[in-house]
Amino acid sequence: MNLRRADFKKFTLKFIKPMGTSRGVLYEHEVYILALSSEKTGRIGLGECAPLTGLSPDARPDLPEKLREVCEQLNASTSLSDLELTNWPSIRFGLEAARIDWENGGRRRLFETDFTNGEQTIPINGLVVMSDFDAMLQQALAKIAAGFDCIKIKIGALDFEAECELLGEIRKRYPSDKIQLRLDANGAFHPDEAIDKLQRWSEFGIHSIEQPIKAGQWSEMAELCARSPVPIALDEELIGIQTKSEKEALLKTIRPQFIVLKPTLLGGLAASKEWIKVADRLNIGYWVTSALESNIGLNVISQWTATTPTNMHQGLGTGQLYAANFRSPLQVVSGRLTYSSSSSWQPITSLSDLKLRELR
Repeated sequence: MNLRRADFKKFTLKFIKPMGTSRGVLYEHEVYILALSSEKTGRIGLGECAPLTGLSPDARPDLPEKLREVCEQLNASTSLSDLELTNWPSIRFGLEAARIDWENGGRRRLFETDFTNGEQTIPINGLVVMSDFDAMLQQALAKIAAGFDCIKIKIGALDFEAECELLGEIRKRYPSDKIQLRLDANGAFHPDEAIDKLQRWSEFGIHSIEQPIKAGQWSEMAELCARSPVPIALDEELIGIQTKSEKEALLKTIRPQFIVLKPTLLGGLAASKEWIKVADRLNIGYWVTSALESNIGLNVISQWTATTPTNMHQGLGTGQLYAANFRSPLQVVSGRLTYSSSSSWQPITSLSDLKLRELR
């Protein structure tokens, strides 16, 4: 690739409301936009490096230093394939996306699909973040009123009985043939208590639960997947698994019903595609989820998702969580992600032109 410059810029995204997770409450999220620019044409390909504190292997204080080193290597004519980024999955994702964008003209249209042509929409889940009982119930009901027919609830903020009451309140209003409910435990439960909780949750017609116990307990997770009346999806379990043989070993051992693919955490699109190939051979389902990226990262993940053979609800609506974001054609309409022909990306000639815009 004939480059004039590789560069990056940090942005701080602020949540409209505090984002409660099992790893604490988030008020803002620092992301780094990577740019690859052409020496001849001036085109700019953009990618995003947005590791999550407490979850991403490369959410480290020396991340900016590593990004600076990577840009210096590229500017000194080192090829992308020669960079050593094994332990830097979010940088791998950002550079992969920037390269694909650059190769396709620097237009933020990385893949030509029915989605980017405005002829296809992607069904997505409505996210209910951790809060108190009343706030979580109102979140769920508001999402359903807005047209979402799949609701994902992050559990662990309430005690178990209150969570069951919350699910019961939703089910009183909306049966399972009308609204799909997914749970996300983020590894909150001990293996000894998980099966009893799963048995109880099955009474509410739950579609699936993500990561009921902490990652790294393969035998315990395998037993849960074999016994659970609620289908189990692996999420954090996939992080840090690098090679194809490791991926095969994990999925053959645990045999989950689903896996959740987050390209920022898994090292990019090619790495995620390899997970899909392994899962397909083992008859394991999957869906794709963004991981609190800005609209630039969300755009990459959404466009790539539209190229995959899945018709499940995806987790691609997180751009709406921020008070300010990058202007984009991505819109959520009645629980579906669209690529609007009436909106466009803000034109830029350098990273200094890229600005966050208020969304409300």
